[in-house]
Amino acid sequence: MTARTLTGGEAVVRALAAHGTDLAFGIPGTHNLEIYRHLAAHGIRHIAPRHEQGAGYAADGFARTTGRPGVAITTTGPALLNIAAAVGQAYSDSVPLLVVSPGMPLRHPRIASGTLHEMPSQTEAFRQLTGFSHRVSSVEEIGAAIARAFTSFRTGRPRPAHVEVPLDLLETAEPAGPLRLAPPHTPPVPRPEAVRAAATVLAAARRPALVLGGGAHGAKAEALELAERLAAPVATTANGKGVFPESHPLSVGVSLHSPAVQKWLTDCDVVVAVGTELAESDLWGPTPALSGTLVRVDLDPDQMYAALPAGIALVADARVALRALVDALPAAESATDGGAAALRARRDAETAERDARWLPYLAAIRSVLPPTAVLTSDSAQCCYYGALPHLPVEPAGAYLHPTGFGTLGYALPAAIGAKAADPERPVVALSGDGGLQFTVQELATASDLGLPLPVVVFDNGGYGEIRDEMAARGFAPVAVDHPRTDLSALARAYGGHGVHAANPAQLADALRTALTTPGPTVITVDERTEEIAP
Repeated sequence: MTARTLTGGEAVVRALAAHGTDLAFGIPGTHNLEIYRHLAAHGIRHIAPRHEQGAGYAADGFARTTGRPGVAITTTGPALLNIAAAVGQAYSDSVPLLVVSPGMPLRHPRIASGTLHEMPSQTEAFRQLTGFSHRVSSVEEIGAAIARAFTSFRTGRPRPAHVEVPLDLLETAEPAGPLRLAPPHTPPVPRPEAVRAAATVLAAARRPALVLGGGAHGAKAEALELAERLAAPVATTANGKGVFPESHPLSVGVSLHSPAVQKWLTDCDVVVAVGTELAESDLWGPTPALSGTLVRVDLDPDQMYAALPAGIALVADARVALRALVDALPAAESATDGGAAALRARRDAETAERDARWLPYLAAIRSVLPPTAVLTSDSAQCCYYGALPHLPVEPAGAYLHPTGFGTLGYALPAAIGAKAADPERPVVALSGDGGLQFTVQELATASDLGLPLPVVVFDNGGYGEIRDEMAARGFAPVAVDHPRTDLSALARAYGGHGVHAANPAQLADALRTALTTPGPTVITVDERTEEIAP
Protein backbone atom coordinates (compact mmCIF):
# COMPACT_ATOMS: atom_id res chain seq x y z
CA MET A 1 0.00 0.00 0.00
CA THR A 2 1.35 3.43 -0.91
CA ALA A 3 1.94 5.68 2.11
CA ARG A 4 -0.31 8.72 2.26
CA THR A 5 1.42 11.96 1.30
CA LEU A 6 0.83 14.90 3.65
CA THR A 7 2.42 18.22 4.35
CA GLY A 8 4.11 18.49 7.73
CA GLY A 9 1.35 20.86 8.84
CA GLU A 10 -1.39 18.34 8.12
CA ALA A 11 0.67 15.54 9.66
CA VAL A 12 0.79 17.54 12.91
CA VAL A 13 -2.95 18.14 12.93
CA ARG A 14 -3.76 14.54 11.96
CA ALA A 15 -1.66 13.25 14.86
CA LEU A 16 -3.23 15.64 17.38
CA ALA A 17 -6.76 14.70 16.29
CA ALA A 18 -5.92 11.00 16.46
CA HIS A 19 -5.03 11.46 20.14
CA GLY A 20 -8.35 13.09 20.94
CA THR A 21 -7.37 16.75 20.68
CA ASP A 22 -10.47 18.80 19.87
CA LEU A 23 -9.33 22.21 21.11
CA ALA A 24 -6.03 24.03 20.75
CA PHE A 25 -4.84 27.44 21.96
CA GLY A 26 -2.38 29.61 20.10
CA ILE A 27 -1.59 32.52 17.82
CA PRO A 28 -1.00 32.14 14.09
CA GLY A 29 2.24 33.53 12.70
CA THR A 30 4.19 33.57 9.48
CA HIS A 31 5.87 30.23 10.14
CA ASN A 32 2.98 28.10 11.46
CA LEU A 33 0.21 28.84 8.96
CA GLU A 34 0.30 25.36 7.41
CA ILE A 35 -0.79 23.96 10.79
CA TYR A 36 -3.69 26.38 10.95
CA ARG A 37 -4.77 25.48 7.43
CA HIS A 38 -5.83 21.99 8.54
CA LEU A 39 -7.34 22.46 12.03
CA ALA A 40 -10.99 22.77 11.01
CA ALA A 41 -10.85 19.84 8.58
CA HIS A 42 -9.69 17.56 11.40
CA GLY A 43 -12.31 18.79 13.88
CA ILE A 44 -10.01 20.85 16.11
CA ARG A 45 -11.45 24.09 17.46
CA HIS A 46 -9.05 26.93 18.12
CA ILE A 47 -8.97 29.79 20.63
CA ALA A 48 -6.58 32.68 20.03
CA PRO A 49 -5.42 34.40 23.22
CA ARG A 50 -3.73 37.76 22.87
CA HIS A 51 -0.32 36.52 24.07
CA GLU A 52 1.38 33.13 23.99
CA GLN A 53 1.77 33.13 27.75
CA GLY A 54 -2.02 33.33 27.94
CA ALA A 55 -2.26 30.44 25.47
CA GLY A 56 -0.06 28.32 27.71
CA TYR A 57 -2.03 29.10 30.86
CA ALA A 58 -5.32 28.46 29.03
CA ALA A 59 -4.08 25.07 27.85
CA ASP A 60 -2.93 24.38 31.42
CA GLY A 61 -6.39 25.28 32.77
CA PHE A 62 -7.99 23.02 30.16
CA ALA A 63 -5.71 20.14 31.17
CA ARG A 64 -6.23 20.50 34.92
CA THR A 65 -10.01 20.72 34.52
CA THR A 66 -10.49 17.84 32.08
CA GLY A 67 -7.59 15.55 32.91
CA ARG A 68 -6.72 15.57 29.18
CA PRO A 69 -3.54 17.10 27.74
CA GLY A 70 -3.74 20.76 26.80
CA VAL A 71 -2.34 21.75 23.41
CA ALA A 72 -0.81 25.09 22.46
CA ILE A 73 0.50 26.14 19.05
CA THR A 74 3.11 28.87 18.71
CA THR A 75 5.25 30.19 15.93
CA THR A 76 9.04 30.43 16.12
CA GLY A 77 11.43 32.42 18.30
CA PRO A 78 9.78 35.10 20.45
CA ALA A 79 6.40 33.39 20.36
CA LEU A 80 7.88 30.17 21.73
CA LEU A 81 9.80 32.08 24.39
CA ASN A 82 6.59 33.92 25.32
CA ILE A 83 5.00 30.62 26.36
CA ALA A 84 8.03 29.55 28.40
CA ALA A 85 6.69 30.81 31.76
CA ALA A 86 3.51 28.79 31.30
CA VAL A 87 5.54 25.72 30.34
CA GLY A 88 7.65 26.16 33.48
CA GLN A 89 4.48 26.33 35.56
CA ALA A 90 3.15 23.16 33.94
CA TYR A 91 6.46 21.39 34.65
CA SER A 92 6.39 22.43 38.29
CA ASP A 93 2.77 21.35 38.79
CA SER A 94 2.90 18.13 36.70
CA VAL A 95 0.44 19.29 34.02
CA PRO A 96 0.27 17.50 30.63
CA LEU A 97 0.83 20.42 28.22
CA LEU A 98 1.98 19.91 24.63
CA VAL A 99 3.52 22.85 22.76
CA VAL A 100 3.88 22.49 19.00
CA SER A 101 6.05 25.01 17.17
CA PRO A 102 7.88 25.45 13.89
CA GLY A 103 11.65 25.67 13.91
CA MET A 104 14.36 26.85 11.58
CA PRO A 105 14.60 24.90 8.27
CA LEU A 106 16.27 21.51 8.14
CA ARG A 107 19.38 22.86 6.42
CA HIS A 108 19.52 26.11 8.36
CA PRO A 109 23.18 27.07 8.89
CA ARG A 110 24.68 26.82 12.34
CA ILE A 111 26.12 30.31 11.92
CA ALA A 112 23.47 32.98 12.52
CA SER A 113 22.07 34.18 9.21
CA GLY A 114 19.50 36.78 10.25
CA THR A 115 16.48 34.63 9.44
CA LEU A 116 13.18 35.83 10.90
CA HIS A 117 12.73 34.64 14.53
CA GLU A 118 16.12 32.89 14.46
CA MET A 119 17.61 31.68 17.74
CA PRO A 120 20.47 29.24 18.41
CA SER A 121 18.29 26.27 19.45
CA GLN A 122 14.67 26.22 20.45
CA THR A 123 14.82 22.56 21.43
CA GLU A 124 17.83 23.04 23.70
CA ALA A 125 16.08 25.94 25.43
CA PHE A 126 12.94 23.89 25.99
CA ARG A 127 14.76 20.80 27.18
CA GLN A 128 15.31 22.75 30.40
CA LEU A 129 11.54 23.28 30.85
CA THR A 130 9.90 20.09 29.61
CA GLY A 131 9.89 16.34 29.95
CA PHE A 132 11.24 16.29 26.42
CA SER A 133 11.75 18.68 23.53
CA HIS A 134 12.02 16.97 20.14
CA ARG A 135 12.90 18.34 16.68
CA VAL A 136 11.70 16.10 13.87
CA SER A 137 13.64 15.60 10.66
CA SER A 138 10.92 14.23 8.34
CA VAL A 139 7.16 14.35 7.88
CA GLU A 140 6.96 10.67 8.78
CA GLU A 141 8.62 11.34 12.16
CA ILE A 142 5.93 13.86 13.19
CA GLY A 143 3.39 11.21 14.11
CA ALA A 144 5.88 9.30 16.23
CA ALA A 145 7.00 12.46 18.07
CA ILE A 146 3.45 13.45 18.99
CA ALA A 147 2.60 9.87 19.98
CA ARG A 148 5.68 9.96 22.21
CA ALA A 149 4.37 13.11 23.89
CA PHE A 150 0.98 11.55 24.63
CA THR A 151 2.66 8.36 25.82
CA SER A 152 4.73 10.37 28.31
CA PHE A 153 1.57 12.02 29.65
CA ARG A 154 0.02 8.61 30.35
CA THR A 155 2.91 6.56 31.65
CA GLY A 156 4.65 8.65 34.28
CA ARG A 157 4.57 11.91 36.13
CA PRO A 158 3.03 14.31 33.60
CA ARG A 159 5.45 16.92 32.33
CA PRO A 160 5.01 19.36 29.44
CA ALA A 161 6.40 18.37 26.05
CA HIS A 162 7.57 20.34 23.01
CA VAL A 163 7.58 19.12 19.42
CA GLU A 164 9.38 21.26 16.84
CA VAL A 165 8.78 20.88 13.10
CA PRO A 166 11.25 22.66 10.78
CA LEU A 167 9.28 25.28 8.89
CA ASP A 168 10.20 23.90 5.48
CA LEU A 169 8.81 20.49 6.51
CA LEU A 170 5.49 22.11 7.43
CA GLU A 171 5.06 23.12 3.78
CA THR A 172 6.58 19.96 2.24
CA ALA A 173 4.43 17.03 1.12
CA GLU A 174 6.05 13.69 1.91
CA PRO A 175 4.90 10.16 2.75
CA ALA A 176 3.56 10.47 6.29
CA GLY A 177 3.73 6.81 7.17
CA PRO A 178 1.14 4.96 9.26
CA LEU A 179 -0.79 6.81 11.93
CA ARG A 180 1.11 6.48 15.22
CA LEU A 181 -0.90 6.24 18.44
CA ALA A 182 0.18 6.20 22.06
CA PRO A 183 -0.33 2.62 23.29
CA PRO A 184 -2.90 1.72 25.95
CA HIS A 185 -1.50 2.03 29.44
CA THR A 186 -2.15 0.01 32.58
CA PRO A 187 -1.57 2.05 35.77
CA PRO A 188 1.46 0.80 37.71
CA VAL A 189 0.69 -1.21 40.82
CA PRO A 190 2.60 -1.15 44.10
CA ARG A 191 4.77 -4.04 45.23
CA PRO A 192 2.69 -6.36 47.46
CA GLU A 193 5.37 -6.44 50.15
CA ALA A 194 5.37 -2.63 50.28
CA VAL A 195 1.57 -2.59 50.66
CA ARG A 196 1.81 -5.11 53.49
CA ALA A 197 4.50 -3.09 55.24
CA ALA A 198 2.46 0.12 54.96
CA ALA A 199 -0.72 -1.59 56.14
CA THR A 200 1.11 -3.02 59.15
CA VAL A 201 2.39 0.34 60.39
CA LEU A 202 -0.95 2.02 59.68
CA ALA A 203 -2.93 -0.62 61.55
CA ALA A 204 -0.74 -0.01 64.59
CA ALA A 205 -0.67 3.80 64.27
CA ARG A 206 -2.11 5.91 67.05
CA ARG A 207 -1.50 9.29 65.34
CA PRO A 208 -1.76 8.76 61.56
CA ALA A 209 -1.92 11.59 59.03
CA LEU A 210 -2.66 11.89 55.31
CA VAL A 211 -1.11 14.54 53.05
CA LEU A 212 -2.70 14.68 49.61
CA GLY A 213 -1.06 16.45 46.67
CA GLY A 214 -1.94 17.03 43.05
CA GLY A 215 -1.06 13.45 42.21
CA ALA A 216 -4.01 12.25 44.31
CA HIS A 217 -6.75 13.80 42.13
CA GLY A 218 -7.47 10.45 40.50
CA ALA A 219 -7.93 8.78 43.88
CA LYS A 220 -10.58 10.92 45.59
CA ALA A 221 -12.84 8.08 46.66
CA GLU A 222 -9.95 5.92 47.85
CA ALA A 223 -8.40 8.79 49.83
CA LEU A 224 -11.70 9.44 51.59
CA GLU A 225 -12.13 5.77 52.43
CA LEU A 226 -8.58 5.47 53.75
CA ALA A 227 -8.89 8.59 55.90
CA GLU A 228 -12.15 7.37 57.44
CA ARG A 229 -10.76 3.88 57.98
CA LEU A 230 -7.81 5.36 59.92
CA ALA A 231 -9.62 8.35 61.47
CA ALA A 232 -6.63 10.29 60.15
CA PRO A 233 -6.72 14.08 59.72
CA VAL A 234 -6.07 15.09 56.11
CA ALA A 235 -4.02 18.06 54.92
CA THR A 236 -3.75 18.91 51.25
CA THR A 237 -1.22 20.85 49.26
CA ALA A 238 -2.31 23.75 47.07
CA ASN A 239 -2.38 21.40 44.07
CA GLY A 240 -4.27 18.84 46.13
CA LYS A 241 -7.08 21.23 47.05
CA GLY A 242 -10.34 19.57 46.08
CA VAL A 243 -9.09 15.99 46.40
CA PHE A 244 -10.64 15.66 49.87
CA PRO A 245 -13.94 17.29 50.91
CA GLU A 246 -13.03 20.34 52.98
CA SER A 247 -16.39 20.12 54.76
CA HIS A 248 -15.37 16.72 56.16
CA PRO A 249 -14.60 16.55 59.91
CA LEU A 250 -11.18 15.05 59.15
CA SER A 251 -10.14 17.85 56.79
CA VAL A 252 -7.40 20.27 57.81
CA GLY A 253 -7.48 21.90 54.37
CA VAL A 254 -4.56 23.59 52.63
CA SER A 255 -2.47 24.21 55.70
CA LEU A 256 1.00 22.73 55.38
CA HIS A 257 2.41 26.25 55.77
CA SER A 258 0.94 26.44 59.30
CA PRO A 259 3.42 25.98 62.18
CA ALA A 260 0.71 24.14 64.13
CA VAL A 261 0.14 21.71 61.27
CA GLN A 262 3.86 21.18 60.74
CA LYS A 263 4.27 20.46 64.46
CA TRP A 264 1.40 17.97 64.23
CA LEU A 265 3.06 16.19 61.30
CA THR A 266 6.34 15.87 63.19
CA ASP A 267 4.47 14.21 66.08
CA CYS A 268 2.50 11.73 63.95
CA ASP A 269 3.69 8.13 64.08
CA VAL A 270 2.76 7.50 60.41
CA VAL A 271 2.36 10.04 57.59
CA VAL A 272 0.97 8.90 54.23
CA ALA A 273 1.99 11.40 51.53
CA VAL A 274 0.22 10.89 48.20
CA GLY A 275 1.35 12.61 45.00
CA THR A 276 3.24 15.43 46.66
CA GLU A 277 6.84 16.56 46.89
CA LEU A 278 6.41 17.90 50.44
CA ALA A 279 8.65 20.73 49.29
CA GLU A 280 9.16 24.42 50.03
CA SER A 281 6.31 25.46 47.74
CA ASP A 282 3.97 23.29 49.86
CA LEU A 283 5.43 24.15 53.24
CA TRP A 284 6.53 27.78 52.64
CA GLY A 285 9.77 26.96 54.37
CA PRO A 286 12.18 24.14 55.17
CA THR A 287 10.88 20.60 55.30
CA PRO A 288 10.32 19.56 58.94
CA ALA A 289 11.85 16.38 60.28
CA LEU A 290 9.29 13.65 60.89
CA SER A 291 9.52 11.41 63.93
CA GLY A 292 7.27 8.71 62.47
CA THR A 293 7.24 6.55 59.36
CA LEU A 294 6.73 8.30 56.02
CA VAL A 295 4.76 6.25 53.51
CA ARG A 296 5.12 7.84 50.08
CA VAL A 297 2.72 7.07 47.22
CA ASP A 298 3.87 8.48 43.88
CA LEU A 299 4.22 7.62 40.21
CA ASP A 300 7.63 9.25 40.20
CA PRO A 301 10.30 7.02 41.76
CA ASP A 302 12.55 10.05 42.25
CA GLN A 303 10.12 11.33 44.89
CA MET A 304 11.07 8.42 47.12
CA TYR A 305 14.45 10.09 47.65
CA ALA A 306 13.34 13.73 47.70
CA ALA A 307 13.49 16.22 50.58
CA LEU A 308 11.87 13.66 52.88
CA PRO A 309 12.91 10.14 51.78
CA ALA A 310 10.27 7.45 51.99
CA GLY A 311 10.31 5.03 54.88
CA ILE A 312 7.99 2.81 52.84
CA ALA A 313 7.84 3.45 49.08
CA LEU A 314 4.74 2.75 47.00
CA VAL A 315 5.76 3.64 43.44
CA ALA A 316 2.38 3.34 41.79
CA ASP A 317 -0.77 5.02 40.55
CA ALA A 318 -2.40 6.72 43.54
CA ARG A 319 -5.84 5.18 43.02
CA VAL A 320 -4.43 1.66 42.73
CA ALA A 321 -2.10 2.08 45.71
CA LEU A 322 -4.72 3.55 48.04
CA ARG A 323 -7.25 0.88 47.09
CA ALA A 324 -4.65 -1.75 47.94
CA LEU A 325 -4.00 -0.09 51.29
CA VAL A 326 -7.69 0.13 52.18
CA ASP A 327 -8.20 -3.51 51.28
CA ALA A 328 -5.25 -4.55 53.42
CA LEU A 329 -6.44 -2.72 56.55
CA PRO A 330 -8.89 -3.96 59.18
CA ALA A 331 -12.50 -3.04 58.39
CA ALA A 332 -13.20 -1.20 61.65
CA GLU A 333 -13.85 2.53 61.32
CA SER A 334 -13.74 5.21 64.00
CA ALA A 335 -16.09 8.16 64.51
CA THR A 336 -13.37 10.41 65.91
CA ASP A 337 -12.04 13.37 63.93
CA GLY A 338 -8.49 12.54 65.02
CA GLY A 339 -8.08 16.02 66.47
CA ALA A 340 -8.68 17.74 63.13
CA ALA A 341 -11.10 20.35 64.54
CA ALA A 342 -8.65 21.48 67.19
CA LEU A 343 -5.87 21.55 64.60
CA ARG A 344 -7.95 23.72 62.25
CA ALA A 345 -8.63 26.10 65.13
CA ARG A 346 -4.92 26.40 65.95
CA ARG A 347 -4.12 26.94 62.27
CA ASP A 348 -6.67 29.73 61.93
CA ALA A 349 -5.63 31.40 65.19
CA GLU A 350 -2.07 31.82 63.86
CA THR A 351 -3.20 34.12 61.05
CA ALA A 352 -6.58 35.40 62.24
CA GLU A 353 -5.57 39.06 62.22
CA ARG A 354 -3.96 38.92 58.78
CA ASP A 355 -6.63 36.85 57.07
CA ALA A 356 -9.77 38.42 58.58
CA ARG A 357 -10.07 40.95 55.75
CA TRP A 358 -10.77 38.25 53.15
CA LEU A 359 -13.02 35.87 55.09
CA PRO A 360 -16.40 37.63 54.57
CA TYR A 361 -15.71 38.03 50.85
CA LEU A 362 -14.66 34.41 50.44
CA ALA A 363 -17.78 33.30 52.31
CA ALA A 364 -19.85 35.41 49.89
CA ILE A 365 -18.18 33.73 46.90
CA ARG A 366 -18.77 30.26 48.35
CA SER A 367 -22.43 31.04 49.09
CA VAL A 368 -23.10 31.81 45.42
CA LEU A 369 -21.16 29.04 43.69
CA PRO A 370 -22.41 25.47 43.27
CA PRO A 371 -20.13 22.65 44.47
CA THR A 372 -19.15 21.85 40.87
CA ALA A 373 -17.63 25.29 40.20
CA VAL A 374 -14.04 25.73 39.06
CA LEU A 375 -11.96 28.43 40.73
CA THR A 376 -8.65 29.63 39.34
CA SER A 377 -6.27 31.77 41.32
CA ASP A 378 -3.10 33.80 41.06
CA SER A 379 0.03 34.25 43.13
CA ALA A 380 -1.76 36.92 45.12
CA GLN A 381 -2.25 37.44 48.85
CA CYS A 382 -6.02 37.11 48.52
CA CYS A 383 -5.42 33.67 47.02
CA TYR A 384 -2.59 32.03 48.95
CA TYR A 385 -3.41 33.61 52.33
CA GLY A 386 -7.14 33.86 51.67
CA ALA A 387 -8.75 31.39 49.29
CA LEU A 388 -6.38 28.42 49.59
CA PRO A 389 -6.94 27.86 53.33
CA HIS A 390 -10.31 29.57 53.76
CA LEU A 391 -12.48 28.97 50.66
CA PRO A 392 -13.74 25.37 50.91
CA VAL A 393 -13.74 23.23 47.76
CA GLU A 394 -15.35 19.82 47.43
CA PRO A 395 -14.26 16.97 45.14
CA ALA A 396 -17.05 17.83 42.67
CA GLY A 397 -15.38 21.19 42.09
CA ALA A 398 -11.85 22.23 41.24
CA TYR A 399 -9.31 24.81 42.35
CA LEU A 400 -6.40 25.63 40.02
CA HIS A 401 -3.40 27.44 41.48
CA PRO A 402 0.11 28.13 40.07
CA THR A 403 2.00 26.50 42.90
CA GLY A 404 5.64 25.54 42.48
CA PHE A 405 6.77 27.98 39.80
CA GLY A 406 4.61 30.73 41.30
CA THR A 407 3.89 32.67 38.12
CA LEU A 408 1.73 35.78 38.05
CA GLY A 409 -1.07 36.23 35.55
CA TYR A 410 -2.29 32.62 35.70
CA ALA A 411 -5.87 33.04 36.92
CA LEU A 412 -7.60 34.75 33.98
CA PRO A 413 -6.26 32.66 31.05
CA ALA A 414 -6.51 29.44 33.07
CA ALA A 415 -10.15 30.27 33.71
CA ILE A 416 -10.64 30.77 29.96
CA GLY A 417 -9.21 27.30 29.34
CA ALA A 418 -11.43 25.75 32.00
CA LYS A 419 -14.53 27.50 30.70
CA ALA A 420 -13.78 26.55 27.10
CA ALA A 421 -13.43 22.93 28.21
CA ASP A 422 -16.92 22.90 29.77
CA PRO A 423 -19.00 26.00 28.89
CA GLU A 424 -21.89 24.93 31.17
CA ARG A 425 -19.73 24.68 34.28
CA PRO A 426 -19.38 27.83 36.43
CA VAL A 427 -15.82 29.16 36.43
CA VAL A 428 -14.49 32.08 38.50
CA ALA A 429 -11.03 33.65 38.42
CA LEU A 430 -9.55 35.13 41.62
CA SER A 431 -6.68 37.59 41.35
CA GLY A 432 -4.98 40.67 42.67
CA ASP A 433 -4.55 43.84 40.65
CA GLY A 434 -0.82 43.24 40.16
CA GLY A 435 -1.18 39.67 38.94
CA LEU A 436 -4.17 40.38 36.72
CA GLN A 437 -2.23 42.98 34.75
CA PHE A 438 0.34 40.40 33.64
CA THR A 439 -2.33 38.89 31.36
CA VAL A 440 -5.17 41.44 31.50
CA GLN A 441 -5.32 41.50 27.69
CA GLU A 442 -6.97 38.08 27.85
CA LEU A 443 -10.17 39.87 28.80
CA ALA A 444 -10.42 40.37 25.05
CA THR A 445 -10.18 36.60 24.53
CA ALA A 446 -12.91 36.02 27.10
CA SER A 447 -15.06 38.62 25.32
CA ASP A 448 -14.50 36.80 22.02
CA LEU A 449 -15.84 33.59 23.53
CA GLY A 450 -18.93 35.29 24.92
CA LEU A 451 -19.11 32.85 27.86
CA PRO A 452 -19.94 34.06 31.39
CA LEU A 453 -16.68 34.48 33.31
CA PRO A 454 -16.51 36.42 36.60
CA VAL A 455 -13.06 37.76 37.51
CA VAL A 456 -12.87 38.83 41.16
CA VAL A 457 -9.95 41.20 41.79
CA PHE A 458 -8.76 42.27 45.24
CA ASP A 459 -7.03 45.58 44.51
CA ASN A 460 -4.27 46.43 47.00
CA GLY A 461 -2.55 48.94 44.76
CA GLY A 462 0.36 46.90 43.42
CA TYR A 463 2.43 44.00 44.70
CA GLY A 464 1.20 43.66 48.27
CA GLU A 465 3.35 40.70 49.26
CA ILE A 466 6.59 42.30 48.06
CA ARG A 467 5.60 45.59 49.67
CA ASP A 468 5.16 43.79 52.99
CA GLU A 469 8.46 41.94 52.62
CA MET A 470 10.30 45.22 51.99
CA ALA A 471 8.71 46.76 55.06
CA ALA A 472 9.65 43.71 57.13
CA ARG A 473 13.27 44.18 56.02
CA GLY A 474 13.17 47.74 57.29
CA PHE A 475 13.29 49.86 54.13
CA ALA A 476 10.82 51.98 52.24
CA PRO A 477 8.92 50.09 49.52
CA VAL A 478 10.31 50.54 46.02
CA ALA A 479 8.51 49.88 42.69
CA VAL A 480 5.61 48.02 44.29
CA ASP A 481 2.92 50.72 44.37
CA HIS A 482 0.73 51.12 41.30
CA PRO A 483 -1.33 54.20 40.48
CA ARG A 484 -5.04 53.49 40.56
CA THR A 485 -6.28 51.73 37.43
CA ASP A 486 -10.00 51.54 36.72
CA LEU A 487 -10.07 47.81 36.05
CA SER A 488 -13.84 47.82 35.64
CA ALA A 489 -13.57 50.39 32.87
CA LEU A 490 -10.74 48.38 31.31
CA ALA A 491 -12.99 45.32 31.23
CA ARG A 492 -15.67 47.32 29.46
CA ALA A 493 -13.10 48.60 26.96
CA TYR A 494 -12.29 44.98 26.10
CA GLY A 495 -15.96 44.26 25.48
CA GLY A 496 -16.77 42.84 28.91
CA HIS A 497 -18.36 44.24 32.02
CA GLY A 498 -17.07 45.80 35.22
CA VAL A 499 -18.45 46.55 38.65
CA HIS A 500 -17.11 47.47 42.10
CA ALA A 501 -18.16 45.57 45.23
CA ALA A 502 -17.96 47.70 48.37
CA ASN A 503 -18.91 44.85 50.72
CA PRO A 504 -19.50 41.07 50.70
CA ALA A 505 -23.22 41.39 49.95
CA GLN A 506 -22.46 43.46 46.86
CA LEU A 507 -19.85 40.92 45.78
CA ALA A 508 -22.40 38.10 46.08
CA ASP A 509 -24.95 40.05 44.02
CA ALA A 510 -22.38 40.97 41.37
CA LEU A 511 -21.18 37.36 41.17
CA ARG A 512 -24.71 36.02 40.66
CA THR A 513 -25.22 38.44 37.79
CA ALA A 514 -21.80 37.74 36.26
CA LEU A 515 -22.42 33.98 36.21
CA THR A 516 -25.25 34.48 33.72
CA THR A 517 -23.93 37.48 31.78
CA PRO A 518 -22.10 36.63 28.52
CA GLY A 519 -18.45 37.68 28.49
CA PRO A 520 -16.06 38.52 31.33
CA THR A 521 -17.13 40.60 34.32
CA VAL A 522 -14.38 42.16 36.43
CA ILE A 523 -15.57 42.63 40.02
CA THR A 524 -13.15 44.73 42.06
CA VAL A 525 -12.80 44.80 45.83
CA ASP A 526 -10.75 47.76 47.04
CA GLU A 527 -8.04 46.91 49.58
CA ARG A 528 -6.26 50.24 49.29
CA THR A 529 -8.01 51.65 52.35
CA GLU A 530 -6.87 50.72 55.85
CA GLU A 531 -9.73 48.24 56.21
CA ILE A 532 -11.97 46.79 53.53
CA ALA A 533 -15.66 46.88 54.31
CA PRO A 534 -16.91 44.06 56.57
